[in-house]
Amino acid sequence: MTDTSDDPPLRLPIGPHEYLTINNRYETMSIANDVLIAVFFVAGSIMFFFESLQTMARVMFLLGSIDFLLRPAIRLARRTHLERIGSRHHAAQGDEY
Repeated sequence: MTDTSDDPPLRLPIGPHEYLTINNRYETMSIANDVLIAVFFVAGSIMFFFESLQTMARVMFLLGSIDFLLRPAIRLARRTHLERIGSRHHAAQGDEY
């Protein structure tokens, strides 16, 4: 099966299970982050129905917006992690990277 997403996974020869483990960890972080974003925005939306909670609603929207910044940070961390491991793997074999 060919991956046609905008961000295809980086394949490195670092062992049969190590790549999957790394990819799954970052995928789990990404999913958890998306759930948090949804919780912040849904909670903020509900809070706006109550006059006394409108300040907290604004805080929830701000937290949701800040959490959106984590999405590309998680992707960048994953790519950096895989690149770093790939560089060590190639250096250990004496290959130029």
